[in-house]
Amino acid sequence: LLPIEDVDVSKEVEKSFKKSGIKVYKGTKVSRINSLKKKVKVYTERNGKEEILEGDVALLAVGVTGNIENMGLEELGIETDRGAITINKFNQTNLPNIYAIGDVSGPPWLAHVASAQGHVAVDHAVGHSATPVDYSNIPGCTYCQPQVGSLGMTEVQAKEAGHDVKVGKFLFQASGKAMAVGDTSGFVKLIFDAKYGELLGAHIVGSEATELIAELGVAKALETTWEDIAMTVHAHPTLSEAIMEAALDAIGSAIHQ
Repeated sequence: LLPIEDVDVSKEVEKSFKKSGIKVYKGTKVSRINSLKKKVKVYTERNGKEEILEGDVALLAVGVTGNIENMGLEELGIETDRGAITINKFNQTNLPNIYAIGDVSGPPWLAHVASAQGHVAVDHAVGHSATPVDYSNIPGCTYCQPQVGSLGMTEVQAKEAGHDVKVGKFLFQASGKAMAVGDTSGFVKLIFDAKYGELLGAHIVGSEATELIAELGVAKALETTWEDIAMTVHAHPTLSEAIMEAALDAIGSAIHQ
């Protein structure tokens, strides 16, 4: 479930789903869907066995990929790689007067990435100073219940990259605002480089996670440390306090856990 997210995020979302009565099928492939008059049948495969699920509707919520077929790229001589148009850091193709943005230029296939790429491409095309997109600091949001917002490295990725890490975590069940709005599921998890204190990754599960993640994007862009976040006063009561509390936890100073 949510395989590209931090493992703690995946576990929390699965726990919340099951608590809500949702049955989760992992390691399962959907082979086909039959739409009948009053119901749908979903044919699944798992470990070589077929299972048929029935329901009122089927919601397809998988990601998208770019489609570069029948665009005349071959005739123009535009280079491609693994189903995407090859671009440089300014979204310029191998033909200097042609740029590519969005899904056709490859992952991550996100609307806000396409928008940012568009700004870069236009600035570069007209001769203005253009700042390339920082793909290491792209927020990803999943609009389920509870919401998920994340950016940067997962804990596993940070360790695999050779970082000695410190992790700070704060549960929303200890947040006054979360209690007031009646949604205390989830947490904020921050991953820092243990030597320099730099923020490497941020992962939020819970109410308004897709809004809260933006603060961490700014923090990462500015190479913010755990001390910077921990010592920044956050208003009370707010959900954003959980970010400060998670940073405090990373340096062993949390008092509201």
